[in-house]
Amino acid sequence: MQERFRSVRHIIHIASSVVGIVFLGAVAGCAVGPDYKAPETPAPRSYVSPDMPAETVGTQGRGGESQRFMQGQDIPDTWWNVFHSPDLDRLVREALASNPTLSAAQATLRQSQEELRGITGAALYPRVDASAGVTRQKISGAGIGQPDAQFSPFTLYNASVNVTYALDLAGGARRELEALRAQVDVQQFLLEGAQLTITANAVTAAIREAALHAQIAATQDIIASEQKQLEVVERQFELGGVARTDVLAQRAQVAQTRALLPPLEKSLYQTRHQLAALIGKLPNDASLVPEFTLDSLTLPEELPLSLPSALAGQRPDIRASEALLHAASARIGVATANLYPQLNLSASLGSEAVTSSKLFGSGSGVWSVGGGLLQPLFHGGELKAKQREAVAVYDQAYAQYRSTVILAFQNVADVLRALEADARALAAQTDAATAAADSLDLAQKQFQLGAVSSLSLLNAERQYQQARIGLVQAQAVRFADTAALFQALGGGWWNRQKDDAGPSPKKDLVQEKAAQNGE
Repeated sequence: MQERFRSVRHIIHIASSVVGIVFLGAVAGCAVGPDYKAPETPAPRSYVSPDMPAETVGTQGRGGESQRFMQGQDIPDTWWNVFHSPDLDRLVREALASNPTLSAAQATLRQSQEELRGITGAALYPRVDASAGVTRQKISGAGIGQPDAQFSPFTLYNASVNVTYALDLAGGARRELEALRAQVDVQQFLLEGAQLTITANAVTAAIREAALHAQIAATQDIIASEQKQLEVVERQFELGGVARTDVLAQRAQVAQTRALLPPLEKSLYQTRHQLAALIGKLPNDASLVPEFTLDSLTLPEELPLSLPSALAGQRPDIRASEALLHAASARIGVATANLYPQLNLSASLGSEAVTSSKLFGSGSGVWSVGGGLLQPLFHGGELKAKQREAVAVYDQAYAQYRSTVILAFQNVADVLRALEADARALAAQTDAATAAADSLDLAQKQFQLGAVSSLSLLNAERQYQQARIGLVQAQAVRFADTAALFQALGGGWWNRQKDDAGPSPKKDLVQEKAAQNGE
């Protein structure tokens, strides 16, 4: 028993020495390879040239409000509420809670987080395993130099605790953990980007539906007006006031206008299906999704415009690209560490006996302590090539990061110019629609008096039709480009409460709509 006690003390002494070596290695060891530094981002004074006005022009009618760009103002996290539509708010929240694409992105993030936790434990801490076994065996005397010796079969019982540790002398494991943490950041920002995309798609689809409703209503009004005019022409033909060619021309005009309805209705159905898919529903549930019209949306008169210097920290795609750059930098350290020695330590303490009752008895103890040093000497240039490959991957990630930043600034600049041009286009289209309506009214009165030909009336009808549809489209474009600005600026995710998983509806949108319909 005393001998076993001395063995245990010896093992404890050796284990303490191993722990001391591990501690000193962890403290004194340095991680080879470059230490990551965030790249400098452009910080221009403005997104566009100074000639752009701080306020857009305004005009009468739906969507004609003048919009002011509020320099330096932050983006709200629920930015879609600037349109003041409760239905739109419920739609977006349901999409954020139920969209399967977001669910997949969230699962991918959790996968990366768990992978990091697992590898962190394996890299930073020793591995401790307990094992036990029983073996029935018979040995030959030849194995011990006595070929004539005979041995009876016996049973061997064993139990042991094994400790292994890879000492991270060059910091390769720490660089690998650094890369994995950066990969987790990549997935986090990809999730934020997916949420922003789903949100923007929901808002844009709602605006497109509103525009299609308005275009269909305008087309139906035009058809009704042209149908009344056809009745007038037919009566005049019966009285001998006009030729049959005038009747046929007016009928053709009505038919051409009616032909515009099916494509608009098709687009409306497809948009409704898209809205259902965005909230994780099948197309047959599209009838339960709220319907949107331009009258239900309010164009915001003040548009927050964050500082150019803050854009790189707000856009999820830029943050994800930077995290990829960080991971690539850490991989250089991993490839460099593979050029240095690798030290592995191990220790084992256990017991062996031929009967289970003597497994932990006197004289059954066994132990071992060992260490292994591996120094790469010749790999045919493989390790150096891997290091150069890691540097090339970093250079590629840096170029992609710069490209992402440039594209982000381009997106914002494009949208700002679009908003300014949209306002002027709507003002011009409003004037065109007013003039076309006045021209059509005059042409109809003059045609009834016989003062103008049917050709002049048809031209006036076509001009009014084009102007009316163009006005609706110009109104919708202003709403859509307003949403595009919030998307280009990053969507305000950084203002979300940290303890929030994201906006989520209190009640399922489809169930709520069904209850309202009494279904």
